[in-house]
Formats: sequence, structure tokens, C-alpha cells
Amino acid sequence: MATTTGSDADSRTENEAQPVESDPDQPAANVGWRYTVSQVRRDPTALAGLGIIGIATLVAVIAFLDQSVLPLFGIEQYAIAQAVWMSPNAEVAPQLLPPAWTTNVFGEGTWAHPLGTDDRGRDILSRVFYGTRIAISVGVIATTIALVVGMLVGSVAGYYGGRIDDVLMRAAETLYAIPFLVLVIVFMVAFGRNLTFAMIGVGIANIPTFARLIRSRVLSVREEDYIEAARAAGVRDRNIIFRHVIPNSFAPVLVQATLQIGVAILIVAGLSFLGFGAQPPTPSWGQMLSQSRDYMLPDPWFSIWPGLAILITVVGFNLLGDGLRDALDPRINN
Repeated sequence: MATTTGSDADSRTENEAQPVESDPDQPAANVGWRYTVSQVRRDPTALAGLGIIGIATLVAVIAFLDQSVLPLFGIEQYAIAQAVWMSPNAEVAPQLLPPAWTTNVFGEGTWAHPLGTDDRGRDILSRVFYGTRIAISVGVIATTIALVVGMLVGSVAGYYGGRIDDVLMRAAETLYAIPFLVLVIVFMVAFGRNLTFAMIGVGIANIPTFARLIRSRVLSVREEDYIEAARAAGVRDRNIIFRHVIPNSFAPVLVQATLQIGVAILIVAGLSFLGFGAQPPTPSWGQMLSQSRDYMLPDPWFSIWPGLAILITVVGFNLLGDGLRDALDPRINN
């Protein structure tokens, strides 16, 4: 029988004690939120979108504090606007003045109102500034409603399948078959023509989009080995859905949510244009476009500024959505 010498045993022990080095040619796994953030930071498109959204969000927060929070403490509404510039509802100048560097049939522009005035002599710059609050809050809240409800419906339908899937998805498809604006307008006529019901209506109309998207992901995720292991271990279905199914199906939903915020902003601007949404004198971009309809030829600037605000904000969310899609797409990362 062969014997093992002391030197052979020592060398074998040293080899076993040495750590196993990974192959440098083997690519690292591209997963995790840190990797996603690093990918977004390297994407100039996503950074441009983040910059636009960051500025718009900051403006919206300031406007929200000035318009809704400070009056709760006994401070006059639009106190910040009056301290820095002027209230968006104050009629302080001649009507329909052009921007400071131009003239029109109504007069010559002045730097006291850099973007001109509207049909009531109110400063357009301050109204565009404070209209950001409506756009951002409506887009985020309406999309959040659609995201949360749509994820629950799609996850349950995809996970259980069978009759539950049929009932939930047929209901979602029935909702999806109704024209978007018609559904929102009918909802607002039934419950109230104000901003709150506009957000709820837009959120409800977008539920099928998220439900169908996450259901398609859940159908594949539920067949994974770790889901089968969780079932075999006796984990409740509710815990499996919230701890495993939804987190592992959330990437495409996040991208869709970012894009959907821009769509919600457009929809609510269209509703305000039609008279459904923020009511006067609350400044909103869609309402400003509606008021400018009769003055587009003599004073096109009145409609250009709120239109540009809508365009830039929606483009910002779309750019961020494109960046997130590239960062979360494993086919691109690998």
C-alpha cells in the first residue's frame, strides 16, 4: 500500500488552503441596483433626462410649498412668488404683451415680464413655473395608481392562471377597449371635474397597460426553480408573489412607468385644454393652451411657452425611460 510522505501531505495541505481564483476572462454578473445606477450614469441620454426631470421636480416642489403648504401655517398663498417675482394670478400688466425682445400688435415687450403676459395681463413666466406642479404631480400620482393596481392584477393573474387569469385579464381588456379620453372624461363627469378625479381617471385607464406587461413576465418567472423551491418549503402564495415574483418582474414595469408619466402629463394637459382638470385660476399648462386659442395669430408666444414646457418635460421622462431600458436589458448588458 502506498504511503504518503510528510512533504507530499504538506504540499497538498497548502494547495487546499489556497483560495480559488476566479477566471479573469469570465465576465462578472451584471445585476443589482448599483450596476443599474452605474449604467445610467454612463448614459448621456439618461443623464439628460434626469437633469430635465430634476429641474422640473425642484420647481414643482417649490410651487407646491408656496401654493398649498405655506397657507396651512397662515402664510399668504404665493408668498414665495411675490417675494421673488410675482404671483401667477396677479393681473399686473397690459394684456398679451410679447416677450421682452419682441413686439406685436399689443405693444412692446418688457423685461419686467420676460415671456410676456396672457389675455388677463398675468405674467406668463410665473404661470409656466407654477404650472409645473400640476404636470409633475398629476403624472407621478396617476402613474403610481396604475402601477400599483396593475402590478397586483397582473401578478395574481399570471401566478395562478386558470379561471382567475381569465376573469382578471378579460376585465382589464374590457377596460383597455374603451377609448382612453372617453373613459377619463366619463369618469370625471360622473364624479367631478377637478384635478383629483383627473388623476384617478388617468390612473384607472392605464391599469391594463401595467397588468398585461407584468403578467407576461410572471408567466415565465413562476416556472423558475427558486419559485418551485419556495412552494416546496411551504411559503405562502402571498409571500411568494410579493417577495419573489414581483421583484423579479419589476424591471420592464419600471421602464414603462417612466415612459407612462410623460403620457399622463400629455393626457391631463389635453383634459385641461378641454376644460377637465385644473380649474381657473390655478395655473396649468393645458389651461394656458386653451386660453391662447383665440390669440395664436396675433400673439403666438402665448401658446408657445406652455407648449414648450410640456414638450421638454415629456421628452425628459422619455429620455430617462430609454436609459433605464438600456441599463436593465440583459441582452445589451451581456
